[in-house]
Amino acid sequence: MAQNKTIPVNVGLVLDDLDSGDGKIWLSCIKLALSDFYASHANYKTRLVLNTRDSEKSVVGAAASAVDLIEKVKVKAILGPGTSMQAGFLINLGDQVHVPTISFSATSPSLNSVHSSYFFQFAQNDSSQVKAISSIVKAFGWRLVVPVYVDNEFGEGVIPFLTDALEDIDVRVPYRSAISLSATDGQILEELYKLMTMQTRVFIVHMRTDLSSRLFAKAREIGMMTEGYVWLTTNGIPNELRSLNSSVISSMQGVLGIQTYVPQTVKLEEFMPRWKRQFQQDNPTIIDAQLLVFGLWAYDSAFALAMAVEEVGTASFEVSQYGRKLSHALSSMRFKGIAGDFSLVDGQLQSSTFQIVNVNGGGTRVVGFWTPENGLMNKLNSTNTSFSSTSNKGNLAPIMWPGDSLTAPKGWQIPANDKKLRIGVPVKVGFTEFVKITKDPSTNAINVTGFTIDVFEAAVKVLPYPLPFEFIPFAKLDGTSAGTYSDLCYQVYLGNYDAVVGDTTIRADRSLYVDFTMPFTECGVAMAVPVIDVRSKNAWVFLKPLTWELWLTTSCVFVLIGFVMWVLEHRINEDFRGTPSHQVGTSIWFSFSTMVFAQRERVVSNLARFVMIIWVFVVLILTQSYTASLTSLLTVQQLQPTVTDIKDLLRKGENVGYLTGAYVYDILKQVGFADTKLKGFKTMEEIDEALSKGSANGGIAAIVDETPNMKLFVAKFCSKYTMIGPIFETAGFGFVFPKRSPLLPDVSQAVLNVTEGEVILNIENKWFKKGDNCKDNPTPELSNNSLGLDSFWGLFLISGVASLLSLIIFVVSFLYRHKHILKHPPDSKALTWRKIRSMFEIFNERDFNSRMFKSSQQRDGIAGNPDNIAGDANSPNNNWPESTTSFNSNQTDANFEFFGGQQTQSPGQASPEIVTTDPATIIAEMHTTPATAQENN
Repeated sequence: MAQNKTIPVNVGLVLDDLDSGDGKIWLSCIKLALSDFYASHANYKTRLVLNTRDSEKSVVGAAASAVDLIEKVKVKAILGPGTSMQAGFLINLGDQVHVPTISFSATSPSLNSVHSSYFFQFAQNDSSQVKAISSIVKAFGWRLVVPVYVDNEFGEGVIPFLTDALEDIDVRVPYRSAISLSATDGQILEELYKLMTMQTRVFIVHMRTDLSSRLFAKAREIGMMTEGYVWLTTNGIPNELRSLNSSVISSMQGVLGIQTYVPQTVKLEEFMPRWKRQFQQDNPTIIDAQLLVFGLWAYDSAFALAMAVEEVGTASFEVSQYGRKLSHALSSMRFKGIAGDFSLVDGQLQSSTFQIVNVNGGGTRVVGFWTPENGLMNKLNSTNTSFSSTSNKGNLAPIMWPGDSLTAPKGWQIPANDKKLRIGVPVKVGFTEFVKITKDPSTNAINVTGFTIDVFEAAVKVLPYPLPFEFIPFAKLDGTSAGTYSDLCYQVYLGNYDAVVGDTTIRADRSLYVDFTMPFTECGVAMAVPVIDVRSKNAWVFLKPLTWELWLTTSCVFVLIGFVMWVLEHRINEDFRGTPSHQVGTSIWFSFSTMVFAQRERVVSNLARFVMIIWVFVVLILTQSYTASLTSLLTVQQLQPTVTDIKDLLRKGENVGYLTGAYVYDILKQVGFADTKLKGFKTMEEIDEALSKGSANGGIAAIVDETPNMKLFVAKFCSKYTMIGPIFETAGFGFVFPKRSPLLPDVSQAVLNVTEGEVILNIENKWFKKGDNCKDNPTPELSNNSLGLDSFWGLFLISGVASLLSLIIFVVSFLYRHKHILKHPPDSKALTWRKIRSMFEIFNERDFNSRMFKSSQQRDGIAGNPDNIAGDANSPNNNWPESTTSFNSNQTDANFEFFGGQQTQSPGQASPEIVTTDPATIIAEMHTTPATAQENN
């Protein structure tokens, strides 16, 4: 059986330092990869033939090697070169000759910007780790970060991506420290001393181990590897840390680094001892060689290239066509490699999982992981590749920081050799209770006091660390103010001040270039206006104790009670009978007379008495409340503001005042006030004088400024003015710091602690005392003494429910007693109307069964019959009806006769013959004699 012939395919390999070091390690991995590949794919027809060249660690050497391989050897692809700078030239060369270039050690993000279809970055791009670094920075709340990187293409390539990632989390990069690869120890020390003079203590190192080992050694020498410092590194250092000696590792204690995550698979565990044995056989002079992640990527790169070449096939293609097909095959390559899942997107290796390591002892310790989907996590579950979170800060395991500290550094500190914090304070003429600057004429020492100064000093005392500072007035040489508050804030942006302390309002336009702490005063803009006493100037003051809604509701309830009492008492109480006008007048009189408890009418029924009990209680409360309110209006000083709405000032063309230099002037202009109507003032005395004159006499009708200032002004002139508002919204006073200042979160937290306790109350009592004229004449409260419906609706509800319930009981009882009138079904609408009419007529009659009418009948009988013929119910001659039914069936109040639905009244006296007038009887008769009823109709 004939053996299958294999076809050799030449590929180039350009590496650095093939005589020793990484070059030999990478070469051994590539050879072992090809050996493993063809051992497991013996039936493949193609065989890669390596043509190795040494670039001699230079770009020119790499370029010359590539040209030689392409022109003389006719290679189909090139593996390498070792550095990003060398790869940059080979990309252009590969594009021109259509030869794919595969790099497993060039990691610069700038290589991908070329957008070459013939370049493949089989190494992890450095830009993929910047999100992991920014997540760590964010987790620990650091606000200032300084990158320290090697000054070449490798170092500069990642800086733009790192800066953007930090800006996304609102972290500022005040300085970038670039160190040359050829820098001397003295130059490194000079750069480190410069870093020591800065506030930030968080440094991100991006360089290879050849330079970083010298950097950390010098940092340890001058005390920058002690407590309070933070050193973060990109994966270039942790990936190669195992190759460093113990002295270098000892100088890196406490460093936190990003490391490429390589899954610990069975395939990798079997590969490592095989490679070590093979490398030791091939290189017996190299002892204890360390296989790093770049060697694993070299293995996977050779494996992928061999697979792609076999996929393209052995047919004869032109060079350009073969290179295009080979590039396409490499782009779609997917397999599980030694370093993990092998897949490319736009020619880049996709490997986004990182592990966070902490240099501690003689090596590194894994403290967490990071992925784009889950961020920082504590553990990685190897069984299902899911992540589990912990409650530790940043979801990381405990970290040993520089100086063997277990406490996370705050990330900044005031350098010991730096000056104190320079704090600008405004120069004020009026309202000096907030900020007051005095100068000792003998020593020229400046003393700054005031409410805002005390609040700031109290906040500094709460900080967990000392904060040295000095107050510097924002003044000209003559001691006057050097500008507005916005000008003072801008000085912080320019770096002339480190902060501003004073009555500085938090404004949106100012926040564009500075940051503010949490506010420590009330928010908003208010206005102060004069007040006048209105006690004796209103002839209708007696109406003011109650609001119009309450007056109207009370009147309606009075009428309702009168109507209810009439309904309940009309049939049984002579006081509620008579002509219609008399009955209406009596009902209303009875109801309103209860207001002063002067009613003369008697109440007979229990239902009416029940209603009256509730109503008298309501009237008692109403009258007592009215009396108390009216007494207050007539005896207590009643101050009312002269104006309550700023739009009224604008409509009437009144003059309005503001504090000179304040932003309130712009607000008033936006509202619509003309310049001629706006007057600026500096002191409270000037404002008082202008308000006393009034707008008509050249003064002002109101002064508009922030709420704290207006409260202070009203407190000093308590009996003359009152505060209206806030009429506009603002964020209050805050302290000013530079953008992204590391001090800002701590000072804001300290301000909250001060304002939430008794400290702020003590400071306010100290500076915001009332004027001397307020001690014996306290400020009366401005309030509306009118009582409203909301205070009494419950009483009205109870009274209304009682009245309605009594009416329902009465109506039901009445209908039940006379149900015989309604029990016969009507034959027509006319008969239904007659029934209703009959019920109303019965309601209009007297109920002679009531106690009042019985007593009246007995008295009449005794007076007209001395023999008590009608007075004794047991007498045989007694003509008093035996029951209500019998009486109602034979008697009417006005001797009415019902016949056929019509009523007639007998002229003169009643006939001795009793005529049946019971409506029910008549209706029954109408049913039996319809013809007669029809004639009568």
